[in-house]
Amino acid sequence: MNKQSHNSPEARGSDDVEVVACADGPLLVRGTINLRSSDGEPIPQSRRTVALCRCGVSDIKPFCDGTHKLVNFKA
Repeated sequence: MNKQSHNSPEARGSDDVEVVACADGPLLVRGTINLRSSDGEPIPQSRRTVALCRCGVSDIKPFCDGTHKLVNFKA
């Protein structure tokens, strides 16, 4: 009998997306998503997991560059 966890990578489909809010940091998004700029232009996703900025001070928005640590961002 196979005892896979429902949330294990094997049990999840390839279309599943997981979002994890890091404490006082970015949103980690695992899976394929359609990112768009404020103009509606597609933003290519080159990795399966991306870190999205929540602090608003990243120089590479919408992605996190770690600046939240310098500005003592709290969520």
